[in-house]
Amino acid sequence: MTSESGQNLDFSDQTALVTGATRGIGEAIADALGARGATLLLTGTDPDDIERRNAAAPPGRRYLRADFASADGLQAFLDQLASIDRIDVCINNAGINRVDAVDEIDPADWDAVANVNLRAPALITGVVARTMKRHGYGRIVNVSSIWGHRVWEKRATYASTKWGLRGLTAASARDLAADGILVNTVSPGFTDTALVRRNYSEAELASVVNRIPLGRLARTDEIATAVLFLASRGNSYITGQSLVVDGGYGLG
Repeated sequence: MTSESGQNLDFSDQTALVTGATRGIGEAIADALGARGATLLLTGTDPDDIERRNAAAPPGRRYLRADFASADGLQAFLDQLASIDRIDVCINNAGINRVDAVDEIDPADWDAVANVNLRAPALITGVVARTMKRHGYGRIVNVSSIWGHRVWEKRATYASTKWGLRGLTAASARDLAADGILVNTVSPGFTDTALVRRNYSEAELASVVNRIPLGRLARTDEIATAVLFLASRGNSYITGQSLVVDGGYGLG
């Protein structure tokens, strides 16, 4: 790595917000940013876990409790976010899933998933964009999914929000480009997380892996690497795009 490329991935003078940062991909993104010097604002949902993490956190890492599934919880977080003077990098990673066909959609589930996966990124982007505009710089990365590019059975609610997140990315990129704010999406494929291990049997995972040309699940740090570049100074001309990180799964 050249000196210049190393500097492009240096976040030591930047503050980064990562939502859904207490496990899986979000935690890997937070660790990658922290390892490169970023001051971190990280969200999670469990108040006891947030308290424990803050007690053990090193300087420059702060955890915030955020309930994006409810309108009141999201608004409380937005109010808190608006009081923060500077955010240079925003990673909208928090997400939840439901397994349902279109004729099985439960309105309450739809609202909760849409609130977390789409409404929260939209409104958070609006708040952080105002602070980024003041400083003439910003990087926003929305973490979507391969189900925002293709469909599978029983993904009606989840896929709808992830396709919508790509639309939000494009619209935000167009609106914010003149202010030096770049907005992109990273869409992970099947990734080796505790959640995936819980939701799929070994036989199901073996079947999935058999359809991935690279022959394995993604590691969380591989997703974080993609996010890191798009969130960095090294990305100076990519905006409104969606980077699929799926080991070739989408090739068919």
